[in-house]
Amino acid sequence: MSLHRGVAVIHLYTGPTLSASEPALAAPDLRVLPPARHGDLFDTAIGAGDTVVLIDGVYHQAPALRHKEILAVMGRGVTVVGAASIGALRAAELGPYGMVGVGSIYTAYVRGDIEGDDEVAVGQAPDGGFAALTWPLVNLRHVLDLAVDAEILDSVRAAGLLAGLRAVYYAQRTGAAVRAVCRRAGEEEFTRWLTRQREQDPHFGDLKRTDALAAVRAALAGTAAPSAVTGLPVGETTYFRRWSNAAVRERVDGVELSTEDRVVYQQVFDPAFRTRWAACFEHLSRHPAGGEPGMPLAVRLARATGGHLSADQVFHPVLDLRDARTVALLLAGESAADRRAVARYAEVLASARRSQPGFCADAVRDDLARDLLLRVWGCSQEELDAQASARGLVRAAGAVEAAKRLVPGFLEESKRTEAAHAGC
Repeated sequence: MSLHRGVAVIHLYTGPTLSASEPALAAPDLRVLPPARHGDLFDTAIGAGDTVVLIDGVYHQAPALRHKEILAVMGRGVTVVGAASIGALRAAELGPYGMVGVGSIYTAYVRGDIEGDDEVAVGQAPDGGFAALTWPLVNLRHVLDLAVDAEILDSVRAAGLLAGLRAVYYAQRTGAAVRAVCRRAGEEEFTRWLTRQREQDPHFGDLKRTDALAAVRAALAGTAAPSAVTGLPVGETTYFRRWSNAAVRERVDGVELSTEDRVVYQQVFDPAFRTRWAACFEHLSRHPAGGEPGMPLAVRLARATGGHLSADQVFHPVLDLRDARTVALLLAGESAADRRAVARYAEVLASARRSQPGFCADAVRDDLARDLLLRVWGCSQEELDAQASARGLVRAAGAVEAAKRLVPGFLEESKRTEAAHAGC
């Protein structure tokens, strides 16, 4: 039963992202609540026909809101919208079940450009006022992009700053910490520029706030309707698919190899993979996962804003490496030598894990993976996004993350080659 006797209510969970003084939060039938935590969605004031807008949530200082709580409230006929912070992450995970995502941060999670809650997490004031004390990484990424557009930084310097800022623990990424990272990098001009922009507009670069307000407006306008969900087996969330892909293995030439490793190797090293990805992209457009209608890619593009967007902006297929046809298209150019290389690279990675407790591919530095891609693809830093998209890696950030598993093996082979040449 809704809060106001049959009138649909919007229940907004926010804290650090939207201040209580935001004019948009004064709308009638908008119930503003603190950041969501475990148990909040069992509130009997939330009834069928209502909308929950999930922006912020706690997870460090109290039990976090569970996925199944969101699924349960949707099952009661409640529309759940997520944006900006933990809402964007949960919407990306539960989109196949009907949770609605709004904004560029949500889109970045869906595309795989960003991962993990540390991207949106902030340190909060302990006084119960929920004010943010630190910069979330997504806002810093956005500010650096704006600085590149304003020609304050070039893309290489921006990437270096992002790596430095990313290395700071989220709860310690204060304004002072941001300035210190910039000072160590010799980027005082960027700091001065950012200070001026923030003096003129206190919300400058606040991508989380922009997305949160967009979600509130969509809920108030009644345009945040869940899409039809059909044919998706229970458990097929984005992250479940990612885990299942990592688990697919096949015995090839007497050696058990990870199919995901083989695909990534082709994406990075096969010079003809752009053609193979185009064929796979067409296949995925005609046979998408999750019950979405299939159609030729050209038709899909024509239907999207008159065909003015590129294919990767319109369609973001999720690879399912359990699908034999998809794998066959992705590995169409694989040779026996490629498979032997994948096995060698996997062994180098396994050896590093054995000799360095706690080591994993994610620990490989971004700049090493980026250098590998620039060297193999023979392109500039500015061309990385386009090169990654043409190989099914979406953007440079996704390509860098994927290539990290190849870095130890690539460096090992490079050393052997250099040593062999030196001995000649």
